[in-house]
Amino acid sequence: MEVSGKEIRIWGKLIRIASLDGEGYQFLEDPEAALEALRKSGSRIDIFTFVQKLSDTSPKYSYPMEWDNMAVLRISTFDDWMTNQIDFKVRNKIRKAAKSGVVVREVPFNEELLQGISAVYNESPIRQGQRFRHYGKDIESLREMKSTFLDRSVFIGAFFEDKLIGFVKLVTNEDRSQAGLMHIVSMIGHRDKAPTNALIAQAVRSCADRNISFLWYANFSYGKKQRDTLADFKRHNRFEKVEIPRYYVPLTAAGRIALRLDLHHGLLHWIPESVVSRYRKIRSQWYAKRFSGVEGA
Repeated sequence: MEVSGKEIRIWGKLIRIASLDGEGYQFLEDPEAALEALRKSGSRIDIFTFVQKLSDTSPKYSYPMEWDNMAVLRISTFDDWMTNQIDFKVRNKIRKAAKSGVVVREVPFNEELLQGISAVYNESPIRQGQRFRHYGKDIESLREMKSTFLDRSVFIGAFFEDKLIGFVKLVTNEDRSQAGLMHIVSMIGHRDKAPTNALIAQAVRSCADRNISFLWYANFSYGKKQRDTLADFKRHNRFEKVEIPRYYVPLTAAGRIALRLDLHHGLLHWIPESVVSRYRKIRSQWYAKRFSGVEGA
């Protein structure tokens, strides 16, 4: 459904929660008007949640609020990031990529890019110890997935011997004050060439060239999840944890009860991190055994 000209996604069965589709890439300028439209929509939505922009992290509204977080890189110039923000290890990886023959550049959204993305996605059914959900997708599915926010997207490719080995889809918000890494994936078989570091470097350059001050890369931390390799990668590239207000607005009696009982976070919120961590380890071992010899398993 659409509210205030923006798509809304709804999830949950017992408690139905809604948010902007592409949250972080678009924002509500008038939350009250959107909430009123949701109340009149006829769709059952118990709770509506939304966040503020990175340029405005002080709470603006009186709705029920919790602190959420994003992994954020503050950008002035590319040279400043390269010289003063990252350490020598990250600089060396970026230089290693270039010396290894990796070429990064902005690329158009076309059939050639889609074919390259398909090859990257179909390299392995397993990534980071779990099933890779984009493995095996056909070109039309990829076209639909990658064409969202196309007028505000910048695609960056990492090439080795003219073959795409990694890519970034960089998406700005409406006023182009911030950009997010909607997709960033590199081939596992070429990780010795540090293509992901090269892609991050070009993403920083692309933002700096457009005077975009904030580059974000999903969350910095997820609930109770302990430190992991992705968080370390973000930290090394000088992404920082920035807390932003997240509002939860109940639209029904069920929504008000859910908020009062702290049921809006889902089942995972109630499971101890030690149990979840153990599950992840067992899952990784199971996939490694099942897909023995497969890259990423």
